[in-house]
Amino acid sequence: MAVALAVLCAAACSSTPKAEKPDAGPPTGNRGNDGYALADTPFTRKGSVITATCSIGARAAAVSVQAWNPDGWQPLDERMFDIPASAAFTNYPGVEAVNSPLVDLCRQSTDRPSPYRLDDLEHLSPRIRALFDLGFTRMAVVFREPDGKATHAGSVASGDPQGDAVAPSGTTSNDEQNAAMAPDGRSVWFTYTNPAGEQRIGSRAVEGDQKLTDEGPAAGHELPLTVSGKPPRAIQADMVRVSPNGRRFTGFAPKVFGRIFDAADSSIALTGKSASNATLVRDCVGIVGWISDAQVLCRAPSGSFQVADAHSGDPVGASIDVVDADDGTVAEGMVVSADGKHFIAAVHIPNDPYGEPGQRPDLRVVPTNPGGEMIPISNDSLSAETVFLAWL
Repeated sequence: MAVALAVLCAAACSSTPKAEKPDAGPPTGNRGNDGYALADTPFTRKGSVITATCSIGARAAAVSVQAWNPDGWQPLDERMFDIPASAAFTNYPGVEAVNSPLVDLCRQSTDRPSPYRLDDLEHLSPRIRALFDLGFTRMAVVFREPDGKATHAGSVASGDPQGDAVAPSGTTSNDEQNAAMAPDGRSVWFTYTNPAGEQRIGSRAVEGDQKLTDEGPAAGHELPLTVSGKPPRAIQADMVRVSPNGRRFTGFAPKVFGRIFDAADSSIALTGKSASNATLVRDCVGIVGWISDAQVLCRAPSGSFQVADAHSGDPVGASIDVVDADDGTVAEGMVVSADGKHFIAAVHIPNDPYGEPGQRPDLRVVPTNPGGEMIPISNDSLSAETVFLAWL
């Protein structure tokens, strides 16, 4: 996983980036999600950490989303999303393979391949986050028709009985994948193939008229979607994290030079043509998140972490070491706190984040200020299959 990404990035990530002006970015206003009014819950409250875990039983599967107090790591609240039997949460022979972050969340073993090319934790966390709306009330899913071939994007709400799901009606496409929720939870977005055989990005409301709305060109099904902003716009790329002010985003796509880009006015698939004002971040295997509107946190090829300037791509300050170079483990970052002062890292043996069955995960809160004290995260409810989605 991490090795594959390092190989892909080796040439591009070592190049010298072009310096950008400090005010680089679109000239228009805030493209972030601040315009949405959210109910005050532990899932939207400042300081909460949000996680997701998929549980698969003999007869049913479900996703548990939990809100945590990082001061002592006690759970504040939990929401359950029962996965309908017709929803694609795993790929197996004889049915249409589905690209969905839900398949990533539920696979629970490196023996089961990811539906995407790269599956480092820096990739998993943001694309699984995109399954949910801002308030974590609804989860996007891809439904398989009874024949196992046709696929349609829809959603389930927290607390719905397993068979009660918002399945689309009157669909005109039989090939919809990469389902992701809009920030307000009112629409589900996806990639699809239109009758002319073209790959497109689409959306449909979860209530009322569920007519498909075309949102622009897609780059096939191989890259996931993230939906952000007001009005919502989709970005098709891996490792998408939108800056706090919504003006820029991190992203990765094959053959695209750069790691940080200006936000667009419309939905886009990240390509060399659509990428705007690209910034290359030197010696960066994966971007963990935004420290501020002007800085990001990267995982370096050496295994350490480094704050970088989001406009020039240059390193800022000293590197941050989480593990010793000779202890046989690697550290991967999942989320950065909203105030930019800490991030959460998972420590594991190379290429095996799940470890042995029943083994407790090695999770740590790490300061983004080099030399600060790391704090272990400990709670029996946290497992190696738990994915950290946000630190509000």
